[in-house]
Amino acid sequence: MLGCMPPLRPPAPSNPDRSHGAPARYRRIWRIQSAGSLANLKLVTDSLSPPGPGEVQVRIHAIGLNFADIFACQGLYSATPKGPFVPGLEAAGTIVSVGVGVTNRHIGERVMVLTRFGGYADAMNVPEATLWPVPSDWSFAQAAAYPVQALTAWYGIERLGNARKDSLVLVQSAAGGVGLHALQALHSLEAKPVAVVGTESKRQWLIAERGLAPETIVVRDTQYPANLDAALRHYQASGFDVVFDAVYGDAFQPAFDRLAPEGRYVLFGAADFMGSGARPNPLRLLSSWLRRPKLDPLAMIPLNRGLLAFNLIWLWEQSARLPESMRATLALIPSPPHIGARFAFEQAIEAMKLLQSGQTTGKVVLELPVE
Repeated sequence: MLGCMPPLRPPAPSNPDRSHGAPARYRRIWRIQSAGSLANLKLVTDSLSPPGPGEVQVRIHAIGLNFADIFACQGLYSATPKGPFVPGLEAAGTIVSVGVGVTNRHIGERVMVLTRFGGYADAMNVPEATLWPVPSDWSFAQAAAYPVQALTAWYGIERLGNARKDSLVLVQSAAGGVGLHALQALHSLEAKPVAVVGTESKRQWLIAERGLAPETIVVRDTQYPANLDAALRHYQASGFDVVFDAVYGDAFQPAFDRLAPEGRYVLFGAADFMGSGARPNPLRLLSSWLRRPKLDPLAMIPLNRGLLAFNLIWLWEQSARLPESMRATLALIPSPPHIGARFAFEQAIEAMKLLQSGQTTGKVVLELPVE
C-alpha cells in the first residue's frame, strides 16, 4: 500500500518570493549526508522555494530508480556530488507552478523530468528544458521509468553503436530496464538481437513476455562463451556488429573477442562491481579491479574493432541537446517501459536493495499518491 503524503504547505515564516508572490513550500526528500553507504540515506523534510526564472515546480507522483543512484550513495559514481545530496535522475508528476519566462509549460500539465540528482523528492524545481509531456496513455510510473534508460539505449545503440537494419547486436542485461529499451530499439531498426541474461528464469521471461526466439537468448553462466557461439551459429554469423554492455567484468572479454571486423563495443556501466551490501566491500572491489579486462589499443588495430564508452550524465550539462535527444528516443522507442516492481516513496531503501540484487525485470519505481 502506498504511504500517505501530507499536502505541500507554506512554512512560517516563508522564504523570499521568487515566483508571482508564492511562498515556499515544505517537501519530503531522501537525502544522504555523505556518500559511502545506503544506510546514510534518510527521509527528511525541507523547504522548496518557488520556481526561479525559466523553471517549473513539479509535484512528483513517481520516481524511476537506476543503478547510478546506488553507486552514487555508495560513493562509487564519478559524478557523485560533494557533501549532502538527494539521489535520483528521473521522475514524473504534475506542474503546480511556473517561473518567469516559462512559455511552453502550463500548470496542471503531466510531465516527465530529467534531473542531475535531486529526483528522490515529492516536489522539485527543474529547468523547463528538462521536461517532456507524458504521453496521454502512459501512467506516471511508466513516464518516470522512461527517460534515463531509454535515452541510454538510444544513444548507445543508434548514435554510438551505429546499429542499422540487419546489424547483429548483443545486449547484456537484456531483461533489465535499459536492455528492454535496447531490444525495442533493435526491433524498430530491424536489427538482429542476441539477448544476454543472468538466469534461466529471465531467459524464460523474455521468451514468454517478449517473444524472443530461445536460440537468440544467452545465459551468462559457466557455458557463456559456448552459448555466444551457438547464438552466432543461429544467425550464420562470424561475429557481432555491436555489443551493448553495462556489466563489464568476466562477461566482457568473451563478447569482445566475438566482435566482427568494424564491430563496436559500447560500454556504459560496470554492474559486475556492485556488491549486495549497503556499503562497498573493499576486498571485493579490489579483486574486481585487479581482474578487470585490459585491452591493448595496438592489438585492436589489425582486428579492426572499436571500444566506445559513455556515461549519459554529461548530457545534462548540455541541456540544449536534450529536446532533440528525447524526440529521437521517443521515435526509436515509442512504447512505454515495463515496470517490474513498485514501491511507496517511503520504501526507497527497500526498492534500491531489490534493484541491487539483480533479480528484477524491467524498471523499479517509487510511487506517490495522485491527489
